[in-house]
Amino acid sequence: MKIRTRVGRKSLAIGPALLASTMLTGLPAHAQTNGGLETVVVTAEKRSEDIQKVPMNVQAFTGDKLNSLNLTDFTSFSRYMPSVTYSVSGQGSNGGPGLANITMRGIVTDQNGNHSGPQPTAGVYFDEQPITNIGGTLDIPTYDIERVEALSGPQGTLYGASSLSGTIRIISNKPDTTGYAANIEGEANSIDHGSYGWTTHGMLNLPIDDHMAIRLVGWREHDGGYIDNVPGTRVYDLPGGGTFPITNAAFVKNDYNTVDKVGGRAALRIDLNDSWTLTPTFTAQTEKSNGFWGSDPTVGDLKVQHYNPEFVRDSWYQAALTAQGKIWDLDVVYSGGYMHRSLDSQADYSDYTYWYDQLFGSSYAAFYDGGGANINPSQVVLGHDVFSKQSHELRISTPKENRWRVTAGLFYENQTHKILQNYTVPGYVTSPSAGDPVTGWPSTVYLADEFRVDTDRAVFADAAFDILPELTLNAGIRAFNANNSLFGFFGFHSYENPLRPGAHCFAPAAYDNTPCTDIDNKSSSSGETHRVNLTWNIDDDKMVYGTISTGFRPGGANRVIAAGVSPNYKPDTLTNYEIGWKTSWFDNRLRVNGALYWEDWKSIQFSFLGPNSITIVQNAGGARVKGAEFDVSYLPIDGLTLSSSGAYNDASLTQPFCQDLTVPCVNASADAPIGTQLPITPRWKVNASARYEWLLGDNFNAHVQASLVHQSGIWSDLRTQLGGIPFTGARYVLGKSPASTTFDATFGVDQDDWGAELYVKNFTDERAQLGRFGACNPYTCGAQTYQLLAQPRTIGIKLMKRFGDDVGNKGD
Repeated sequence: MKIRTRVGRKSLAIGPALLASTMLTGLPAHAQTNGGLETVVVTAEKRSEDIQKVPMNVQAFTGDKLNSLNLTDFTSFSRYMPSVTYSVSGQGSNGGPGLANITMRGIVTDQNGNHSGPQPTAGVYFDEQPITNIGGTLDIPTYDIERVEALSGPQGTLYGASSLSGTIRIISNKPDTTGYAANIEGEANSIDHGSYGWTTHGMLNLPIDDHMAIRLVGWREHDGGYIDNVPGTRVYDLPGGGTFPITNAAFVKNDYNTVDKVGGRAALRIDLNDSWTLTPTFTAQTEKSNGFWGSDPTVGDLKVQHYNPEFVRDSWYQAALTAQGKIWDLDVVYSGGYMHRSLDSQADYSDYTYWYDQLFGSSYAAFYDGGGANINPSQVVLGHDVFSKQSHELRISTPKENRWRVTAGLFYENQTHKILQNYTVPGYVTSPSAGDPVTGWPSTVYLADEFRVDTDRAVFADAAFDILPELTLNAGIRAFNANNSLFGFFGFHSYENPLRPGAHCFAPAAYDNTPCTDIDNKSSSSGETHRVNLTWNIDDDKMVYGTISTGFRPGGANRVIAAGVSPNYKPDTLTNYEIGWKTSWFDNRLRVNGALYWEDWKSIQFSFLGPNSITIVQNAGGARVKGAEFDVSYLPIDGLTLSSSGAYNDASLTQPFCQDLTVPCVNASADAPIGTQLPITPRWKVNASARYEWLLGDNFNAHVQASLVHQSGIWSDLRTQLGGIPFTGARYVLGKSPASTTFDATFGVDQDDWGAELYVKNFTDERAQLGRFGACNPYTCGAQTYQLLAQPRTIGIKLMKRFGDDVGNKGD
């Protein structure tokens, strides 16, 4: 049996497997009733429910909406999520894909994604498995994705550690046993001031029998570049007089920052019986990004001058298994997954040498070969990072029709990070400032070779009780235990590591062929996080709710042990007070949703670059966020949909922040005094879109769409003062990114089994600044600040072809 429903003028076949309400995927993401707005089913509370019935602010993008807005990866769809922002990772990064950390509702203090820094403040899930990485969010294409959910506010009860400010869930389409389906898609585009790009995607949904189906997805993409590495010369001063000029002539290239990715996903559905279903999946991708994504305004528009090759090779795979079924009348779900990620990179670090030479003396640029001759002193960072993450969750839920409803479970996660960062000057044998290379590592000025382990164990329960048919009380709690360890070597050539006075080498036994082991720090924390919610369903179309919820982020170990630096940093916590509403009007032709919130953030984990640009993490007092979110959709006439969403976040310190803990932290001399606005997140971020669909001739469906995204200006650093002098801190060294507005437009036609679309992204070619950063400590390298810019105007065309039944083609 298949049931057909209308989505605009498009007929959508829905098989029995899709109609079954499960705790994981639920109903189809797109359906319309009575000519009103679409009904979106989400699993934010780990059970299927209409998004309008979820008592929290959840923004969901279905596969169709992702496709209509041309949102192809995390960077693009985060633009349309008002509460979501992302920041550039730290040193050794080229600012490219897969290397950004995300945050929500302004809960962020820095943009340093260093390996020994704190975990991100927002969690990311792919299907049922957490994929949050300190090194950056995986660059998962949104092709054949059922939906993306953004859960605002702390989600510590159901999602645990690192869901301090919220959670992003990317949910893939699953195999369907009710019919064969396939689709292919091709795209070509051209970037103003840049080069060309293209993509090819394909999907096959193949029923094996009535109880088994397989879904295969593949993609290959090339993103054109638009940053030029232009000719330049640097002149270094030498000890005793004289200069040493260098040129980047060998590395000059237009359209420097290209990306190539290839990947695929395979999923199998096995219905063991009427009660139990197994879904194993395997996803893998290899991505190569070349060049650098920052623009140096002192060089020119969309230009840099870099002096060494730059690239990132990012390869990852994830294997997962979900088993869901019933024991008596209890719904039971087990989900487990294993992710492996390997990052090989090379980054130009010549800024570090050059600015130390300019600011602190000529010896910083003096490097000699074996014959005592001067060599090019420009540093190169060679990176090799290997991540692994395994997670297991078992949960049991009572029937959702009960007056009492309970979801309870156990959770375990273990993630490791093998770290190798090799700061080299090719051909270097000795230097007056750096001495000899790291023992056993020729040409290496500085080496970080470490192994990090983070483990999280938790037990959780979430219960709901209908006090009255229209009044529901919900409460949840999660008890956790988290452990962090960091082991290995970091430092220069000497066994007397100046960054760890009094500690130095623990033993002559070396870790991984390093000179010795000079760091072996451990940190552990435990506690609970909770949520209480009261929901009043005024009628079937309107509800209001009030929530008090908390979130946490585990602590960790510092590498540096010195005066004013704590060996370990503690967990930080967030308490959220929220009032929200979800309403539908005029037979579901108008929706108005919103929330007001007040969030208190305590023991903030703030990471910054200390001496020699080594990351240090301190607990930095407290901050408060006062904010509002809204989401409005309107269907004034059939075929025309208007929508808008936005967020306002007033996030500022409630206590002064001081890097130096050896002296009392007072407001006048603090690095950031009370009232300092937190960085990275704009106060305002709003978007709006209009889409009109109509019948073109007798056989074609046509659509036209326009959308815009606006955000206010942002700061890139928390610190406003240096030595107690206002307006001299790293915030003002890096400068403020101005407000920006970008426009996108689309026109397309389709029939039952094919479609074509022409689009323009960033129609006005706006130089929207997404952030600013320097290659090293802003007080040293801040004179050369890079701007991370939105992609220039891009014009593209897409062609799509569908085969077989409509079922399984959703999200194409």
